[in-house]
Amino acid sequence: MFKKGLLKQLSILLVGSNLIFGQIVGEMNSPDFIKSIIFKSKNKTYQLPIVTLGETFEISFDDLNADERNYYYRIKYFNYDWTPSGLFQTEFIKGFDNIRIENYRTSFNTLQPYTHYKLKLPNDKTQFLISGNYILEIYNEEDIMVFSRRFLMYEEKVNIGAAIYRSRDLSFYSTHQSVQFYISPQNGEFLRDPENLVHTVILQNEQWNTAVTGIKPQYFNGNRLEYRYDEHTRFEGGNEYLFFDTKDIRITGSNVGSVELNRLYESYLNTNFLRRGYPYSFNSDMNGDFFIRTVEGTEDESIEADYSWVHFSFSAPKFLEGQEVYIFGKYNNYNLSNENKMYFNPSLEIYEGVMLLKQGIYNYKYVVKTSDKLLTNSLCDSHASTENRYLILVYYNEFGTRHDALIGFGETSSFEILD
Repeated sequence: MFKKGLLKQLSILLVGSNLIFGQIVGEMNSPDFIKSIIFKSKNKTYQLPIVTLGETFEISFDDLNADERNYYYRIKYFNYDWTPSGLFQTEFIKGFDNIRIENYRTSFNTLQPYTHYKLKLPNDKTQFLISGNYILEIYNEEDIMVFSRRFLMYEEKVNIGAAIYRSRDLSFYSTHQSVQFYISPQNGEFLRDPENLVHTVILQNEQWNTAVTGIKPQYFNGNRLEYRYDEHTRFEGGNEYLFFDTKDIRITGSNVGSVELNRLYESYLNTNFLRRGYPYSFNSDMNGDFFIRTVEGTEDESIEADYSWVHFSFSAPKFLEGQEVYIFGKYNNYNLSNENKMYFNPSLEIYEGVMLLKQGIYNYKYVVKTSDKLLTNSLCDSHASTENRYLILVYYNEFGTRHDALIGFGETSSFEILD
């Protein structure tokens, strides 16, 4: 009787642990008082850190409470599909985490007070031992997680070649882009059992919500793995992002129609119109990213850039029944919340929204959420000619190891799309 009860309890524990370890972990979005999270490597090319082992990167953010609170960081390691790894911390970190962020400064000469925090990794307390997927978690002094962000560490063990093609399906020829690529191990080596041990992830503009995963090599060419799919690696081309510039918060800038000074500055953007059904027009953008800039003071944007209420307006032919409209961009990690939700003004026949944003240059677009899905291009349309950046991440669970190493990544752009 005792053995049966013990076995039953053990089976429950095993099932529970499988659920825990099999769950995909995403990023936790920040509360309203945490703003302007910037998490990049030194070259600032990508919208998240993608670095080699030992290469430095930084995260910075503002706390609008401006009371110099204590924040701590922790590091977690994950499999290629963002399920928790079974590794012990000592297997992926040298040193320790759960350390207080000591680099912080108070804003200077701004109408909106805030405390600016900055953390550099790796540092003298925390170094990384293996490549792969990581999440940085920020906790407050009550040991409650405030937000988290992904980052990637890679090794250069494979060569990756990629190009963007128009879809061979005529139904998607003008609207979609297909990623074709190959993986070639360096030094003429072979990847063992690539169908099961090699995992690929394709990102469009570093956005995880549209990532393509689970692609197997289509065929082998010597030691080279070929991925020449059309349908399975197809993405909507979308449209170029809209933008505005508030680096001089006191005057009208690019796409800023008017400015008012109340308790804080109020920046009113020019009204945007529905782009669906219009032909494609090239406009150089940052693929949804943003950069903090100011021309005031000594131009130390970390603590001298101010915040303003930015007013957005979107002209729609009618109220979009059963759909919610949001302002979409990297400024809040492409999150949908009440903060960036827009509301229909029937007297003006426009959607309106307002957000508190730090001075700088911002990309954004309007997206629609229905009861069951997010439509990122229904209002701006989708074009195969749109410039997008694609990253191909290659993971390998090498024989004898217990983790998915990121053995390389490739980059390509649809700027010169092929037929």
